[in-house]
Amino acid sequence: MLKPEILDPQGQAVQRALPRLGFDGIADVRQGKRFELEVDGTVDDAALARIHEMAETFLANTVIEDFVVRVES
Repeated sequence: MLKPEILDPQGQAVQRALPRLGFDGIADVRQGKRFELEVDGTVDDAALARIHEMAETFLANTVIEDFVVRVES
């Protein structure tokens, strides 16, 4: 996700369009990107640390984006 201090024109455009489409009561919209990774084997602490490093150095632009690594089964 973009950091809160970074302008989000796409999110603002969606927010302005929602009332015209009948969706009221939305105070703010932020858009982002998502990567889904399928891991071979189990996700232990070492694998999770490696995935976090991958996100920090390759998948996210940490100058303007925040990221979260999460495991779903």
